[in-house]
Amino acid sequence: MTEVKATNVHWHDGEVSREDRNALLKQKGATLWFTGLSGSGKSTVAVALEKALTEKGHLCYRLDGDNIRLGINKNLGFSAEDRAENIRRIGEIAKLFVDTGVIVLSSFVSPYREDRDNVRKLHDEGDMDFIEVYVDVPLSVAEERDPKGLYKKARAGEIKNFTGIDDPYEAPTKPELVLNSHELSLEEEVDVLLKMLSERGII
Repeated sequence: MTEVKATNVHWHDGEVSREDRNALLKQKGATLWFTGLSGSGKSTVAVALEKALTEKGHLCYRLDGDNIRLGINKNLGFSAEDRAENIRRIGEIAKLFVDTGVIVLSSFVSPYREDRDNVRKLHDEGDMDFIEVYVDVPLSVAEERDPKGLYKKARAGEIKNFTGIDDPYEAPTKPELVLNSHELSLEEEVDVLLKMLSERGII
């Protein structure tokens, strides 16, 4: 975890509770953490779910790997240390959104189990819902899709530390949901997610 440098700081409670904000939005804040190889379909299903939830009147916000690295995490690379800090920051951001009652759709490769577990712990400590969704496809399928041409570059040695090629991906051991995006249509994936959110009382 990141070194703590701030001292003499204290949490300042307000007079509006998380329950008040959930009631205002008529939903429950929660983080859906989509993890999987590049090209597995994480962002695609998150975009589709965001649209479906919005059409149903639910407030949600999508945190996407590339989008975040264009802004708040633009000073981070892809070493193990930088990946850990990338995920730590996203976890903190997601937690803030959940506290406001927003449904967070977080799609990151997040290849290391410990980093994802740390985000789960962060939510658990705040009594917040953290739902790990493993978008599972064989490497061959992800590499065939290669929407950004990254696998091709990694195979050619143009990209180092690329997950699935010369850097590991540690699959979740007990995710709340596994989506095999190569076996389901996008509509079927969204239906499964909406049903799960309903059953959990998020929507």
